[in-house]
This record gives sequence, structure tokens and C-alpha cells, in this order.
Amino acid sequence: MQGAGAEALTSALDVSRETLARLKAYAALLEKWNPAINLVSRATLAQMWTRHFLDSAQIFALCPAGAQTWADLGSGGGFPGLVVAVLAAEATPDLRVTLVESDARKSAFLATVVRELGLTVAVKTERIEALLPLGADVVSARALAPLDDLLGFAARHLVPGGRALFLKGASHRQECTAARAHWRFALDVHPSLTDPEGAILSIGELTRA
Repeated sequence: MQGAGAEALTSALDVSRETLARLKAYAALLEKWNPAINLVSRATLAQMWTRHFLDSAQIFALCPAGAQTWADLGSGGGFPGLVVAVLAAEATPDLRVTLVESDARKSAFLATVVRELGLTVAVKTERIEALLPLGADVVSARALAPLDDLLGFAARHLVPGGRALFLKGASHRQECTAARAHWRFALDVHPSLTDPEGAILSIGELTRA
């Protein structure tokens, strides 16, 4: 299963042998831990390389030039933030990644993967809204909350001029419309590589309406 899935990822992205080895080690740990703490839906494990790894990896290409800090909110099983950290370790080694996950068991999993893969990543076991502002250049999230709520988190943890990158499904247009009742922002919409109805929302110039 890992072989075929890994090939799908490497055909879509320029991934080195070393990075792919780290991703495979991550996948093995995910399969080992998942039965105990439900990191991802069991039904999606058979398609984990496209459903989770490639879906997360596509966001890394949208990292703004010169970004030094990336905060992933509600990281769960590490998507997208831990995948971003694996890719960044080789491509942009100066990028500092922070994973925020309030569930202690999931946070322990993230810390284990970070240690096993030899990554320099901070793992925060705290609630997003209670965490001291992170001052990140980039904030990301996947399957965490409606866009209106995500923008509140982004406003707390982004530096002025920072960028939010959110993976969204078929409802992204409606969520953007609803969010504009409370927020002003510049929006770029990028088609998803893994979901024909999904998109990556790249958001900047964020202020309250």
C-alpha cells in the first residue's frame, strides 16, 4: 500500500529520496498509533497517501517567499503541518514549524513523529484561543472549523502582513461569503489536487469588518 501511494505523491511533487523515506516512516507510525487514538478515519487509511499526505503536501508550494515561521492549528494527526515540516526540512530548512494540538494523546503522537524523523518542530499542547499569540508568518489548518472561526484564530496568531492557508472542501464558497460579514481580507483560491470540489484558500490583509 505504501509503495503505490508513495509513487502517486512523488509523481505529483518533486520529493527527494530522503524526504520520501521520512514520509514513509511517518506513515508507518500513523498506522501503528491510529487504532488507539483515531488520528484519522480508519476508512481513509487505504488512501492515506492521497487523502492525507498529498492533500497536505500541496499547501507547501503556497508558502510565501521569505516566510520564517509557520503555525499549524489543530494539527491532529499532523495534517497539514507535520507534512509541511517534513518537506521544509530539506527545501527550506530555516522555516520554523509549530504544531498546535490540544488533545494530549494526539500531541504525544506528533512529538513522537518529530523525534523519530529527526525534525526541529515545536509541539504545543494547548487550545488555540488560549495560546499566547505565535506571531507566525503563515498559519494553516485542515478540517478544523468554519472559515469565520479560522479567521479569528489567524488574526490572533499571524504577524501583520502574514498569510493564512486553509484546506477546504466543497463548501468553501459559502464559507467565504459568510466570513465576509465579520472580516475583510484578500483572497486567492487555488484548486485542490486531491478534491475536485475542494480548494486551498490563501488569505491576507486580514482585518475585522
